[in-house]
Amino acid sequence: MAERAGEGSVPSWEQVVTRLVAERGPALERYAYLLCGNADDAADLVQDALVKTFGRLRNGFTVSSAEAYVRKAVLNTYLDNGRRKTLWRRIARLEATEATLDEPVPSSDLRMDLAGRLRALSPRERACVVLRYYEDLKVDDIASQLGISSGAVKRYLSDALAKLAIVFGADEAEGTGGRRGD
Repeated sequence: MAERAGEGSVPSWEQVVTRLVAERGPALERYAYLLCGNADDAADLVQDALVKTFGRLRNGFTVSSAEAYVRKAVLNTYLDNGRRKTLWRRIARLEATEATLDEPVPSSDLRMDLAGRLRALSPRERACVVLRYYEDLKVDDIASQLGISSGAVKRYLSDALAKLAIVFGADEAEGTGGRRGD
């Protein structure tokens, strides 16, 4: 096909995607990584979100508005995948077991493994934590983005923070318990 002349004033969707990936790609992948906890899955999430956002020809996007659409698509894709995995676990009758540590690990190593701790949360809990503390959204904004009530968001945040507090609180107690008597 020949290029059309006179379309220089509004950037085409190809130009917007190219600029978005060049300028904001790493930030989008970090956002996806916080949600899923795996670099390869994060790259896949961003790729899927770009395809979903620009799969239909869309013109009129700016880089910042396209980024907002892609972030929303990353979040929705992550939550959809989480729902799919949860449904599959019910159907397959697999029994999930909690990971236990056979030997004590220094508390600094555990504190540094925040991504690992986020993986222990349910998809909704993790999404709420990331949106609250990484995206710095308010509870009502999170509820709007996820399509759930503010009370549900508060509950997910409370449950997630309680799970994280148990892990990090136990680590703190182990790390400082021996020093007090010295």
